[in-house]
Amino acid sequence: MKIRGNKKSNGDAVLVPEPTLRRLPGYLSFFKSLKINGVEFVSSSLIASTFNMDATLITKDLSYTGIKGRTKIGYNVDKLIDTIIVFLDFNTTEQAFLFGVGNLGKALINYGGLMHYGLKIVAGFDVDPGIVNTAVKGVKIYPIDEFRDLSRKIPARIGIITTPDNKAQEVADLMVAWGIKAIWNFTPQSIKVPENIILENTSIYSDLAVILNKLNKL
Repeated sequence: MKIRGNKKSNGDAVLVPEPTLRRLPGYLSFFKSLKINGVEFVSSSLIASTFNMDATLITKDLSYTGIKGRTKIGYNVDKLIDTIIVFLDFNTTEQAFLFGVGNLGKALINYGGLMHYGLKIVAGFDVDPGIVNTAVKGVKIYPIDEFRDLSRKIPARIGIITTPDNKAQEVADLMVAWGIKAIWNFTPQSIKVPENIILENTSIYSDLAVILNKLNKL
C-alpha cells in the first residue's frame, strides 16, 4: 500500500510506501535520543545497524522526506528531527473521539505522548452510567447518544475504538454515519468500513500471541 506524502518540486505528490511511514516514527525517536546525547551527525550505516536493516533502505526511507545526507559526514540530526516531524504532520494537532472508556481507553487518554505526535483526544463516549459525565485528565466522557450532536460542534476526524469486542462494528458504523474519516481500532474484532474511510487495526492480543509463541519455542 502506498500513501500520498510530500510533493516534488513540480507539484506532483510523492507516493510513500506504508512500511516507510511505519518506520519513520522509530527513526524519529532514535534521532531524538542522539540529540539528547549531543550527537550532531549520524550516518545511514549507524542507523541501519541500530535497526538491523540495510543502509540502502534507510537512505531510501529518508529520501521520501526530502532530506539528504552529506558524503562522509552523514545526516544532520537536528534537521532529521525537524524534517520528519513536519513530513509526518506531527507538528499539527488532529482531534479525536474515543469510544469505550474502560481501562485501555482511560490509559490512552492519560497518555500524554499522543499529543507530542499530533493527536488530541477531545471527548470520550461510554454507556456505563458510572463513567458518563465524569472526566479523565480533563477529557469529558459523554453518553454515546450525544455523539451525533457533539460531532457537529467539534471537528474531530479520528475515532478510536476501545470498546468491548462485540460493540466494535456498531460503534464503527456510528462513526462513519456522523463524519469520522479515520478509525483506530484497538479491539481484535474485524470491522468493515466504506473504502473512503481509513481503518487502522492495533491489536495487543495479536502482538501477545506472537510473543508467547516465540517465547514457548526458546
